[in-house]
Amino acid sequence: MKKIVIACDSFKGSLSSREVAEAFLQGVREVAPRCEGIALPLADGGEGTAEALAAALGGEFREVEVHDPLGRPVRARYALVEKGRTAVVELAAASGLALLGAEERNPLKSTTYGFGELIRDALQQGSRRLLLGLGGSATNDGGVGMLRALGFRFRDCAGRELSGGGEVLDQICSIDETGRLPELQGVEIRVVCDVRSPLCGPQGAAAVFGPQKGADPAMVARLDRGLRSLAEVVERHNGLWMADLEGAGAAGGVGGTLAALLGARLERGVELVLELTNFADRIAGADLVITGEGRIDRQTLMGKLPQGVLQCAQKAHIPCIAIGGGVAWCEELRTAGFAEIHSITPEGMPLEEAMRPATARENIRRMARTIARKWE
Repeated sequence: MKKIVIACDSFKGSLSSREVAEAFLQGVREVAPRCEGIALPLADGGEGTAEALAAALGGEFREVEVHDPLGRPVRARYALVEKGRTAVVELAAASGLALLGAEERNPLKSTTYGFGELIRDALQQGSRRLLLGLGGSATNDGGVGMLRALGFRFRDCAGRELSGGGEVLDQICSIDETGRLPELQGVEIRVVCDVRSPLCGPQGAAAVFGPQKGADPAMVARLDRGLRSLAEVVERHNGLWMADLEGAGAAGGVGGTLAALLGARLERGVELVLELTNFADRIAGADLVITGEGRIDRQTLMGKLPQGVLQCAQKAHIPCIAIGGGVAWCEELRTAGFAEIHSITPEGMPLEEAMRPATARENIRRMARTIARKWE
């Protein structure tokens, strides 16, 4: 085995994609020191996308003070790549669920204002292309908070300006763009989106994701009505109907308003990341590709990173092995085309222990040694 490429997603709650790749390479070098190992930390549009793209494209991070989902000051960062021309901004950095305690989760109150502040800062730094990751949101405000940070104003039927979370959606009667940030003119916005949900209805943002953000059934119903009402206001405003757009429900409706009010393109996260990192070129001449994520299961084959990596490897006729913290076997995995699929966690190891970063690193190194011996 002369050349091996490691292109894994993060093992959520344990290791970043970079840490996974580094641990695997360490294991390989212990038994195959002459092997050329290439680490390509990647992501599929969820949390970790900015870090993965910054690592792959040689970018840097900028940290600024913004507001968290409940309006409190928080330090958040985004990545600048291509000499600052492109900014990679993750919603979760400022408006993510991880910023709230379990008792604080309330999508009627939480907003995406901080996400908009990050976007505004990137534009004012001179970025002309935005890559926006929408995973991990704590919000269901239809992107209204984000747009307020970019100069939009939302008014009720009496002309009063509205602010707040999902609770204001059903009060909005008009949209005022006169204060829209000038830097938005001509900017290219590509949304890294792995959620295909429509805006509202049984498969919409509130119904599917509202409960994990703290919504009870009554709140879900109110939020769903509010999102539909917002879609009607947007249609009156510019003639665009966003409710049925695939991906409009991402991040509690942010996908829909980005597309309808800012002209953004909603794209499958894994395809966009692989394109931006020139993945097909990076694996050329490799003898083996390693991919993976925290858990390998049926959903892995539903647009997640390992599936995208596998498809690229197959086109190049390179064997591809998947590793995960755990594997839930199903027929789809058995026939997907992976050369091998492995759980790095020894049988019987408790989940809490397996997810400890030090333990996960050692488990990855152990698996890497096993694979390197077999394929060398």
